[in-house]
Amino acid sequence: MIKIGVVGAGGRMGSLIARTVLESPSLRLAGALENASHPSMGRDIGEVLGHGRLGVRVTAEAADAFRDCDGIIDFTFPEVTLEVARYAAGNGRFMVIGTTGFTDAQRQTLAGYAARVPMVLSPNMSIGVNVLFRVVKMVAGLLDESYDVEIVEAHHRMKKDAPSGTALALAKAAAEGRGVDLGEKARYERYGMIGARPAGEIGIQTVRAGDIVGEHTVMFAGNGERIEVVHKAHTRENFARGAVRAAAWVAGRKPCLYSMADVLGIGDEDR
Repeated sequence: MIKIGVVGAGGRMGSLIARTVLESPSLRLAGALENASHPSMGRDIGEVLGHGRLGVRVTAEAADAFRDCDGIIDFTFPEVTLEVARYAAGNGRFMVIGTTGFTDAQRQTLAGYAARVPMVLSPNMSIGVNVLFRVVKMVAGLLDESYDVEIVEAHHRMKKDAPSGTALALAKAAAEGRGVDLGEKARYERYGMIGARPAGEIGIQTVRAGDIVGEHTVMFAGNGERIEVVHKAHTRENFARGAVRAAAWVAGRKPCLYSMADVLGIGDEDR
């Protein structure tokens, strides 16, 4: 049985992940980390989840929360995740990370930690979205720059980072398919007298409204026709199930920064 700790275990996504761990036949919930001011602090995480006592207390210290864990699942914020990753790398705990909004420098820091312990990092743990990454890369490679690429993402009003990590990954997939540098081709907003659209531009647009779980549309628009590829998440449960699947997969693997494509066996490279 693989013993798992969850960061933000009392929150909306963290509690869903914790419940999904409880349902897994191969994983056991063995640790729960939360902010010191959270109402669940000091309580048994089983009772917090409405499951009954598990003998696992919610704590604000990683060393306490994950003392008996083999691995950690974290879907929180970059600063929190980096601190937990530092602990994980120093104490031999694997990680599954669904946090988004990392800077390039923060990603490099994570890669350094992943040289010491195995980590799965993905902006989206959904099986469907990870298939979408491959589809977008393939379509982008088949169409020339006469087809404009636009990515529109929509999420709930509480999401703090924009554009979403998934939208950025889709844009990266399109850029890789075309063999171009996303940093040179990306356009994140349009306002005012912007002039004609440059050839090869990859647009990424953001919507924040209501309680939208997550919607991503990739449009390849040419003269007289367009191709649209759409993914809509109806519930957050698919993200939690993906995280649990990743945890079961990565346990015992060699140190490396893996992706969800590796977990699903649809990656471009063998590790």
